[in-house]
Amino acid sequence: MTAPSSSEAREKPLALIVAGPTASGKSALALRLAEELKGTIINADSLQVYRELSILTARPSEEERARAPHRLYGVLSVQENCSAGRWRQMALEEMQAAREEGRLPILVGGTGLYLKALEEGLYQIPPVPPEVRAEAESLLASGQRERLRQDLAIGDPATFARIHPNDSQRLLRAWEVLRATGRPLSQWQREAPEAAAPWRFAWIVLLPSREELHTSIERRLEVMIEKGGLEEVRRLLALQLPQSSTAAKAVGVPELAAHLEGAMNLAEAIKAAQASTRRYAKRQLTWLRGQVLGRKAILFEVRAQFSDSVSAKIFPKILQFVLTLSP
Repeated sequence: MTAPSSSEAREKPLALIVAGPTASGKSALALRLAEELKGTIINADSLQVYRELSILTARPSEEERARAPHRLYGVLSVQENCSAGRWRQMALEEMQAAREEGRLPILVGGTGLYLKALEEGLYQIPPVPPEVRAEAESLLASGQRERLRQDLAIGDPATFARIHPNDSQRLLRAWEVLRATGRPLSQWQREAPEAAAPWRFAWIVLLPSREELHTSIERRLEVMIEKGGLEEVRRLLALQLPQSSTAAKAVGVPELAAHLEGAMNLAEAIKAAQASTRRYAKRQLTWLRGQVLGRKAILFEVRAQFSDSVSAKIFPKILQFVLTLSP
């Protein structure tokens, strides 16, 4: 546990960030904190903003949402683009609204880019014209991924080296910026970002053991299927979203879509989706270790998964940590 002593820092309003890999119990912990501390829960997950993705993103239930205010859940259509910049603006507005209501903002989610953008600000990259975005998506849809990669390798080798060959979203973003501005994304990112958020952020990070996490992931996918996950994917496919769509690449969607299209049986699809989710959780943990642990001024690490069975043991410690942060 680390905390700042600066009086200047304490003059800023407090906001909590509950972070951790998928299936680590973030939402349950955030809800307990909101109930105890008169908090407003603000979604920081790039997929839970979409209204059509409820089951496969484990969106809080109606009963859970009735126990404390929840914001930015299911607020956009999957046919809209929610960039980190757009989410940041919405989140800052909800945080200010919570403050005006005398409530504590509690941001919860595993999208590292969103959380980093919120706290530190974003680079001032000009918006990409719709016609450039359409051109990029057309090239990808027509099987010209390699052309996009070659263009980027020549025009922005620094960014190209950081993008996984299968990461369509980041590939398109970097190509679009290069095409629209004539300057590589890496060059824009070397310039000063916009001002950091005028808040004092306290991080609570859940770090379950590998065994805990994998067990939770396996059961979670099974529950999603029981609740209608396949039907949710079927409705998503009917929208014929472009390949680059965030929702189309959501963890579990490609695998279950493959089953619905006859490419694999349900057991194989569930197994593949579980493996994909484990890889996603690993990437989230890598980001947390590199960007959060040992770097944040106010940080509480929880070396366990949060659940009802361990709540009585670990929640009082978390609560005490938060209470010490009050001005």
